[in-house]
Amino acid sequence: MTKAIIDIGTNTFNLLIANNYTEKIKVLYSTKRAVSLGMGGITQGIITQNAIERALIALHEFDKIISGYNADQVRLIATSAVREASNANEFIHRIKEELGREVEVIDGREEAQLIYRGVMLCHTVKEPLMIMDIGGGSTEFIQVTTEGIECLASFKVGVSRLYQTFPCSDPFSKKDVGTIERFLNDNTSKFFGDKSIEVLIGSSGTFETFYELIYGKPFPKSNQSVGIDVDPFLEALDALIFSSQKERDQNDFIIPIRKKMAPFAAVKTRWVIRQLQVKKVFISPYSLKEGAMV
Repeated sequence: MTKAIIDIGTNTFNLLIANNYTEKIKVLYSTKRAVSLGMGGITQGIITQNAIERALIALHEFDKIISGYNADQVRLIATSAVREASNANEFIHRIKEELGREVEVIDGREEAQLIYRGVMLCHTVKEPLMIMDIGGGSTEFIQVTTEGIECLASFKVGVSRLYQTFPCSDPFSKKDVGTIERFLNDNTSKFFGDKSIEVLIGSSGTFETFYELIYGKPFPKSNQSVGIDVDPFLEALDALIFSSQKERDQNDFIIPIRKKMAPFAAVKTRWVIRQLQVKKVFISPYSLKEGAMV
């Protein structure tokens, strides 16, 4: 069966077209668009009219691509920016009106479960680990053992939300970093507590950018997770946290939508690594959209 998944994210819209089999997929086409659906509105709980128009342009483009693959099933899955918006119904109605498609708005726990399913397609669990998915509106954490999900959580600490909440200096000062870390601590409901988990898996997106900054080359096209030692990973995060906007603008490995928000993602990731006392990092090429395929 050929399926098409559109992940309507807070920053990025992702399109995946694939054939799905039992516990695996064959990717036929994949692309993304930087829509910034949450920009200008996520901290007020709305989707701005400009963001709606940007979203519809991307969705019309995706719809034309899908039509060339004769997909048996098309799913539009919306996450943080839509589920928290007071005008979500207006947005969903526009999509129905213009494209004739329904939108599934999922809650944070459903989002985390789909992320888990996606990551498990490309990683074999041999020891306890934590999956982390950095979104624009929220960030999901899934604690996993060889038996399956131990616990999961979704927190409103996404990078677009942080970017629009904290006016930081360029480059970040140590005070800026401390402010963000306190916010993370206050808004994760003591989820981390005294957890000590040596393996962290970052799911696609921003984590692929981290890889490219470390190695100076594109993230490999693969259906398997890629391991990185924690020390060079932390060095790359430190450099990114205290980089200037000009430096990021000149770095081709940071895609445009991440050039402003990357330091926030780096602060958050470094904070999680320290909380969990992580010793090894893996990066999964699969995430929510792949999880929705199976």
